[in-house]
Amino acid sequence: MQNEEICNTCSSGEKSITASTSTKNIINSQNLNESQGEAVSSCVTLRECHHNSTVKLIWGPPGTGKTKTVASLLFSLLKLQTRTLTCAPTNTAVLEVAARLLSMVKDSLEYGTYGLGDIVLFGNSSRMKIEAYQDLRDVFLDHRVDRLSKCFAPLTGWKHYSESMISLLENPHRQYLLYKLEEERNIMSLKEFAKKEKLNEENVVLMTFERFVKERHSSIDKKYNLYVHERKRSIMTMKQFIIQSFSSSAEKLEFFMEILYTHLPTSFIQIDRVRTMFRTLHLLNSLEKFLHQTSFKEAFDDKEVGESIDNLFGKSSSEREECLLRLRSLSMKISRIQDKIDECGKTNFCLKNACLVLCTAAGSAKLYTEGMNPLQLLVIDEAAQLKECESVIPLLLPGLNHAILIGDERQLPALVKSKISDEADFGRSLFERLVVLGYKKHLLNVQYRMHPSISLFPNREFYDEQLSDALNVRRVSYNKRFLEGEMYGTYSFINISKGKEQIGQSHSLKNIVEASAIAQIIQILHKEFLITRRKVSIGVISPYNAQVSEIQKKVDKCITDSDTNFSFSVRSVDGFQGGEEDIIIISTVRSNMGGKVGFLCNRQRANVALTRARHCLWILGNAATLVNSDSIWRKLVVDAKIRGCFHSADDDQNLAKAIENGLLEVELLEAESLLKELSLGKKSNSRATSSSDRGSFRGRPRKQWW
Repeated sequence: MQNEEICNTCSSGEKSITASTSTKNIINSQNLNESQGEAVSSCVTLRECHHNSTVKLIWGPPGTGKTKTVASLLFSLLKLQTRTLTCAPTNTAVLEVAARLLSMVKDSLEYGTYGLGDIVLFGNSSRMKIEAYQDLRDVFLDHRVDRLSKCFAPLTGWKHYSESMISLLENPHRQYLLYKLEEERNIMSLKEFAKKEKLNEENVVLMTFERFVKERHSSIDKKYNLYVHERKRSIMTMKQFIIQSFSSSAEKLEFFMEILYTHLPTSFIQIDRVRTMFRTLHLLNSLEKFLHQTSFKEAFDDKEVGESIDNLFGKSSSEREECLLRLRSLSMKISRIQDKIDECGKTNFCLKNACLVLCTAAGSAKLYTEGMNPLQLLVIDEAAQLKECESVIPLLLPGLNHAILIGDERQLPALVKSKISDEADFGRSLFERLVVLGYKKHLLNVQYRMHPSISLFPNREFYDEQLSDALNVRRVSYNKRFLEGEMYGTYSFINISKGKEQIGQSHSLKNIVEASAIAQIIQILHKEFLITRRKVSIGVISPYNAQVSEIQKKVDKCITDSDTNFSFSVRSVDGFQGGEEDIIIISTVRSNMGGKVGFLCNRQRANVALTRARHCLWILGNAATLVNSDSIWRKLVVDAKIRGCFHSADDDQNLAKAIENGLLEVELLEAESLLKELSLGKKSNSRATSSSDRGSFRGRPRKQWW
């Protein structure tokens, strides 16, 4: 594979210029910045080359609109009818791209949901929790197959109701006659009715059954006459029958038409057919209104031919003729489509003919099916989190010419639990390997998430000051203060010098003092929210799972009520990748004399933690430990001091009290632990003494029996 090089054959000629102009028109309508627009344009241009296989890297640092860029790229490829597979490492990432894409596509649709059939999303519905994404149901494969199955059901589907409507419009009198005859045929005979009433027939001698019932069981005869009378009364009049039959069939046809233009690819149901459907629905609606308003000649029996069809529909006869013509045409076309669907099965039909296919990288193995139409482009989102070996699954699909990898190798890579595998670079992504090999990567260079005072440090440390702050984050209105005091400004490091790290669950570390301080801050934020009712979202990040549990436990104790306008979540760094909140509070946990910070020194982990906040970022930790660590955190503390963003938790009365309470809790836990150890030691000594006594009592050597 070459590095985004296009051969001279494809980059020359009128065809290329026309395609480029068309592409620019599509891209310009999507409100992209210059770097995003260039990324989309260069990726779309790849489709023009069928001679070289190329790979393109798009580098998307935090907050630079990576998902928007991917969605815009896919939207452009959809408009240009380029068959493309989009993969990501996780279901969450796939769903995020699909949701963003669909919001763009729906805004551009002209006829209801026509065009969604060109997009298909597939995967395990329970793992994807697709029920929570109602907007994605129309493109989800399982739902699509279910809808098409209903539409093409032999006795209750499109074919049945279209034929019923055609027959009704062609000759409503004949349909009514058939209905009436069927209803009368279903009326029980006297013998059947009497049997149901448990009448014994053995006593019928020398007379007809009817006479027997009338003379010997008059009550049953009366019941039967009443039953026949009621059944005949329940038979609809011609007007009732025509209106009910028409309304029922029209309602079903509208339902099936919506399924057809929503779930069939545009290559099978062109725009003129959809216009025919909408026109047909309009005609059906108009005819139904007319039938409700017109008067019917009810003196219609078996001998009478009845009113002519033209008289029945009156002024609407021309609409009836047009409706019939259109229904017949649609029925023929859809019948041919059904035959093609039946040939390969509904699932394969949807996957084979969709323009955009979205799934996880592992899920793309489903596309290795005989007869599958080849894909032109592969787009991998969050490519820096996808293991190199996993990338091979979609990359080897037949027909692929070009691959576009979007990611950021300076954030967290794929999770590898095995230490041996991790040391062997098993978690390395193809994106990272290509960067190391010197492949050029296109940078998205404008960040829209962080206030400039938050983006300043990560931009300098992780991105060599290549990022610029968008206009939206530079506005005065973006500088939001949620609590009073300099300590709770847009960006601050809050020093907790009295913290103590401890081993928690699963050998993970925790710092109860830090957890107490954070719980206090969230409690103050909650009190402020109850006064102002100002919507706020808070995220608490810690690299250690034990600390995550400790903070969650303490926050749950002080905040018991819930409100959609006050949300907070406590997660690990890994759990927060890709997320963002108004306020981010970081608990660094480590507090020791030796400056040991463990995997906290990982630059990728630090990058993720420091780039999740929109308006406020507050970092809590032991400054002395971090400064002595000779890691990225040392630079952060020094930077905070230089910028005047360094604060001591002891200077805040509420925090100082929370820290003292935390220290007291630590002391009590340590005392409790010591008592347990002493208690266990005494029991152990007691057992040892008892054993020794028994040994002296039985001190004589035993005689061996063997």
